[in-house]
Amino acid sequence: MKITHRLRAGMLACALAASAGLAFGHDDRNDGAQRGPLVIGHRGGGSGYLPEHTLEAYALGIELGADYVEPDLVATKDGHLIARHEPNLINTTNVKDLPQFAARKRTVMLDGVPETGFFASDFTLAEIKQLRAVQPLPERGTAFDGQFQIPTLAEVIEFVKRKSAEKDRRIGIYPETKHPTYHQSIGLPLEDRLLRVLTRAGWNHRGAPVFIQSFETANLRYLRTRTELPLIQLVDADDINPDGSISLVKPFDKPYDWVVSGRSGLFSDLLTPAGLAEVKSYADGIGPWKPYIRSSACTIVAGACSDINGDGKVNDADRHLLPPTDLVQRAHAQGLLVHPYTFRSEQRRLTADYAGSPAAEYLMFYELGVDGLFSDFADDAVAARVQFLLKTDPDYGRCLVKGQCGPRGRR
Repeated sequence: MKITHRLRAGMLACALAASAGLAFGHDDRNDGAQRGPLVIGHRGGGSGYLPEHTLEAYALGIELGADYVEPDLVATKDGHLIARHEPNLINTTNVKDLPQFAARKRTVMLDGVPETGFFASDFTLAEIKQLRAVQPLPERGTAFDGQFQIPTLAEVIEFVKRKSAEKDRRIGIYPETKHPTYHQSIGLPLEDRLLRVLTRAGWNHRGAPVFIQSFETANLRYLRTRTELPLIQLVDADDINPDGSISLVKPFDKPYDWVVSGRSGLFSDLLTPAGLAEVKSYADGIGPWKPYIRSSACTIVAGACSDINGDGKVNDADRHLLPPTDLVQRAHAQGLLVHPYTFRSEQRRLTADYAGSPAAEYLMFYELGVDGLFSDFADDAVAARVQFLLKTDPDYGRCLVKGQCGPRGRR
C-alpha cells in the first residue's frame, strides 16, 4: 500500500494525539478497561505498512498508538525464541534467495499438513540473523523487503521497555506460542523457554504488561500451572460460508492438541456455554476470529457469491453484515475477556456495510463491547477508539483537547 507524505503525517498526528490523551488503568485482568478497548498491534501493529514481526513494524505500531505488540514465537535450532508468524520462513523472509541456505529446503508435517520450505528449527540464531524480513501479503508494498532483521523475544521485550519509557505510557507484549504441539514433537517446546525469557526480563508476574495466547489448549493448561500472567484462548475457523455460517474444515477445525489426543469437537465448541466455562478454568479470555462475533453473508447468484460492487472481484466488499451474536455478553458473564482478530484496512476486506471506512468496523466492534482487538493498522484502530470514547465518555473530550489525561491517568 502506498502512503503519501500527507497521509502518513495525518495518521501519525492523529494517533499520537490519541495515545497522548488515552490513559489505561490496570486491574490485573483488563489493562485498558478504564479508558476503552486495548489496541493490540497484530504482528506489530505497523505490519500493514512494513514487513511484519520486525522491530521496525513494532516501532511503527507503537508510534501509531498500539497498547500491546504481538510477537508470534517459534524456536531456532539452538533454542532461541524468535518473532515469526510460522516455523516455515519461506514467505516472511528472503531465505529462498540466499544460496548458502538452499540445501535447507525440505518438507515437514506441520499440524498434520505437509509443508515445503525453510524451517526455523533448522537454523541457529546466528544464521537467522543473516536473514531479512519480507512482506508476505501480495496487496501490500514491498519497498522495505530485505531491510529488517528478525528479532528475538528478548530483543522485543528490551525494545518495548525502552519505548514505554520514551513514550511515558504503558506498552506491553502479547506473545503467541505458534504450533506448540509441533515444537514439542521436535524437542523444542516453547512454554518454559517463554517463561524463562519473561522471568529474566522481570515480566513473569501478575500485573506485568503481558498476555500469552495460543490456538491450542494443552499448552495453556500447562502455562496456567507455571505463571500468573493472563492467558488467552484463540479460536480459529477455516472460512465463512456464503450464508454467513462458520466453516470448520481441517486443519482449521479444532486445536491440534485435540487431534493428537483424539479429543472430539471443534473450535466452535469452545464458544458454547460449556466451552466457555471450560476455558475459564485455565484462561482469562478468548481471542475469537471476528466473524464469531458478527459475521457476513454474500448475495447468491447462480449458486455462487456475486460481485455486487462490480469491481470484477468477489470478496468481503461484496458481503453484508448479519446480526451480531451474543458471544461477547456470554463470555463476559463467565468473567472472560474478549479480544477478536484480525482487523485490516484494505478495501477488499471491509464488508459493504462499512462503506469503505475501516473506522466503521472498529466502532461497531467497540460498541459490541469487546475488551480489545488485534489490528495490522494501529492508526485506524486508535482513531476509531477516540471516536468511540468521545461518544461514550462525557469527560473524554475535555481530556483529549486540554491534555489533562496523561499516561499515568486523569489529573
